[in-house]
Amino acid sequence: MPNGPAWSQKLRAEIAKAVIGQDTIVERLLVALLANGHVLLEGMPGLAKTLLVKSLGQALGVRFERIQFTPDLLPSDVVGTMVFQPKEGTFAPHLGPVFANLLLADEINRAPAKVQSALLEAMQERQVTIGGQSHPLPSPFFVMATQNPIEQEGTYPLPEAQTDRFLFKLILDYPSAEEELTVVQRWGLVTKQPSVAAVSSGEELLALRHEVDRVHMAPEVHRYILSMVRATRMLAERNGDPGGKRQLNFGASPRASLALFQTGRALAWLRGQDYVAPALLQELAPDILRHRLGLTYEAEAEELTTDTIIGQVVERTPVPAVARS
Repeated sequence: MPNGPAWSQKLRAEIAKAVIGQDTIVERLLVALLANGHVLLEGMPGLAKTLLVKSLGQALGVRFERIQFTPDLLPSDVVGTMVFQPKEGTFAPHLGPVFANLLLADEINRAPAKVQSALLEAMQERQVTIGGQSHPLPSPFFVMATQNPIEQEGTYPLPEAQTDRFLFKLILDYPSAEEELTVVQRWGLVTKQPSVAAVSSGEELLALRHEVDRVHMAPEVHRYILSMVRATRMLAERNGDPGGKRQLNFGASPRASLALFQTGRALAWLRGQDYVAPALLQELAPDILRHRLGLTYEAEAEELTTDTIIGQVVERTPVPAVARS
């Protein structure tokens, strides 16, 4: 069984055949796989969000399905429906594309709420109900959804109840000049495109999660996680300073505490560490908290962002001195 750095390297090297750069994003996706969590990817069009998720599925060697979310999409297009069988004279379930190991919900905010909610049971319970009967989803199962921050006319913003179910919200940025040159050179041919081979498997991933659970986390780090998360809730009551303005309408939920706990161990294991240091949690905090905070109108008027507020929370939260023991 490979160790964390070896497993990470073989997957990242294979994905890099198709996706240039985005090293931090790829590492976060591997963390999400190990932590059994879903991911929301946001970025401008053309930044290879779809290609990244597809390449991840190919490198992992699992069943991959893609759903293009559109305003006319129906819940049955996602989870499936009951189909009449003329020979038997009965209805039988026809399972939808959600029955995959890795599901890409492309431009998830372009479908109405009833379609978005069709994913809720799948994401949280890892099962769907068709014709009054529950059908378990395959294991492992992940939803990776994309959305872009422009062209918001005619879209349906995800409600907080659904965004909270995503482990990470990752922001993709433009590649550097050198990376974009490599993209042009590698993808410039019309008759030949890069291909990604399977270097792992769903079974290997499930086994590696047991190794992640063995990573040590000191009690002081448990309390450090709670201090950061609870500090965001205090900002929904006041600014942290007497007489200050409220910056948040609501703070992070307990899912944020659980996410920091799980991803801290996963990231430590990926980097070959046998314990969780506070620095890892500080690194993960923006990706875990940015979609779990609600800015007030006053904060938006001052052009504050959730990332700015998270940075302030991280800076103000006392860091424990943690050893391996």
